[in-house]
Amino acid sequence: MKPAFDLTLYLVLNPSLCAETGIVGTAVAAAEAGATMVQLRDKTASADRLIATGRALKEALAGTGTLLVVNDSAEAAIAIGADGLHIGQDDMSAATARALIGPDIILGLSAESEELASAVDPDVVDYAGLGPVFATPSKPDHKSPIGMAGLTRLVAACPVPAVAIGGLKAEHAPAVFKAGARGMAVVSAICGTPDPGAATRAIIAAIGGRRP
Repeated sequence: MKPAFDLTLYLVLNPSLCAETGIVGTAVAAAEAGATMVQLRDKTASADRLIATGRALKEALAGTGTLLVVNDSAEAAIAIGADGLHIGQDDMSAATARALIGPDIILGLSAESEELASAVDPDVVDYAGLGPVFATPSKPDHKSPIGMAGLTRLVAACPVPAVAIGGLKAEHAPAVFKAGARGMAVVSAICGTPDPGAATRAIIAAIGGRRP
C-alpha cells in the first residue's frame, strides 16, 4: 500500500553540500528535527552507489516517520525500497514511471509552468514540485524563477498537492503556504549548514510547527 505522505518540509540532499556532515547524518538530523520527507538526488553517482546510499538512508530513517524519495531512477527506488520516486519533465513520462514502480510507491513530478502544472495527471502522479521559486546555485541548470506570484498561479493550476522548491529559506515559509503549497522543499537551507538539526528546527518554527 502506498504510504501517506506529508510535504511540509521536504529536504533534497545534495552530496557536495552535505559532505561535512554526510548524507546520512544530515538526513537523520533533519528527520529528528521535523523534516517530513527526504529526497536523495545525486546526478553523478553510479547506479550501485546510488542504491548503496539509498539503502543506508532507508535504514537510518526507519522509525523516524520521515519518508525517503529517490530522484530520477525508478530502478534505484525499487532496489532501495524507497517510499517515493521523483522525476523531472525530461527524465521519463509519468506514465512510464508509474508502470515501472507500480501502484505502491509515491510519484512526484516537477513542473515549471502553468501549462505543465495543469497537465499533471492525478491518476498517475501523487504530488508536484513547483518552481524554481527563486534562483538557486544548488541546481545551476534550473528554469527561470517564477517568484511567489508564479507559485500561486502554478498551485492553482495543479490538480495534485504541491511542494515549492528553489532558493527557499525559513523566512519564505509564510509566503509559500499562503500561495497554497502543501510544503516547501529546501537544499542549502539545511545541507551544508553547521548544524542541520538546528536549521531544520528554524524552518519548522517559521512554518508554524506543522507536523502530524
